[in-house]
Amino acid sequence: MLIKVLGPGCKNCKTLEENTREAIKELNIQAEVEKVTDFKAIVEHGVLKTPALVVDGKVVSSGKVLKPSEIKELL
Repeated sequence: MLIKVLGPGCKNCKTLEENTREAIKELNIQAEVEKVTDFKAIVEHGVLKTPALVVDGKVVSSGKVLKPSEIKELL
């Protein structure tokens, strides 16, 4: 599983990345987390609001910081 956290590197983006890593740990699953800060790459995903979460190429959240429990439901 490839999970991307899209955002310019703001506090909310960092929090979403931390929460994503926590959710993966709690679920005990194998997943790679990639931080994407390049604006062009973010727009290529069709994301206009950050932070955003992309799971295996599909945007599952945009414009909000999800809690670990919310991320676990999406995974």
